Amino acid sequence: MDLVAQAHSEVRQTRERIGRLDDDSMDLLFRKARSYHAFTDKPVGHDTLRELHGLMNWGPTSTNGNPGRIIFLTTTDSKAPLMPAINPGNVAKVAGAPVTAIIAYDTQWFENLSRLFPHRDMSGPYRKDQEKANVGGLRNSSLQGAYFMLAARAIGLDVGGLSGFDNAAVDAAFFAGTSLRSNFLCNLGYGDEKALFQRLPRLEFDEMCEIR
Repeated sequence: MDLVAQAHSEVRQTRERIGRLDDDSMDLLFRKARSYHAFTDKPVGHDTLRELHGLMNWGPTSTNGNPGRIIFLTTTDSKAPLMPAINPGNVAKVAGAPVTAIIAYDTQWFENLSRLFPHRDMSGPYRKDQEKANVGGLRNSSLQGAYFMLAARAIGLDVGGLSGFDNAAVDAAFFAGTSLRSNFLCNLGYGDEKALFQRLPRLEFDEMCEIR
């Protein structure tokens, strides 16, 4: 069986076996899930972080570019260069999380396209236009960050995303001399429900969506 036929077979068999997630899975990922501001002191092992990557890594990105890069900060010392860049209201959240992930992207992500998208060369437009490459990197690493958060919930972790920090300071501390740039932060661990607030409202369908 060639690779394309194999892919068709795998998708067909998966759809026959799993039509949709059950209600418990939907609650875990979305309906009952919460963003955590505080975590218990239960550690997150390195094997768990590898499992998280192995799951989120299958999420789609444009031309399979995979521009996202992640630095897992798991100790007080590894977080130390990050702390001056954090907004004051978020310092305790980062300090108390077992893991803080820097979700970043490679501005030269298109250099991997020959391996990740071997069907034809898609790198030309990005080589000619760095701004276009930056937009693609930011957009698709944001997608990968969302997959990261859902994958974390799927394997029993809790998450708290953060954008309250100085991106330029993080880039200077962690990515100086490289082609990487920070996107957002995500605290990771086992959430402390005592620190949760009431669930905030969401926009209704007619406020957010339009069917044409």
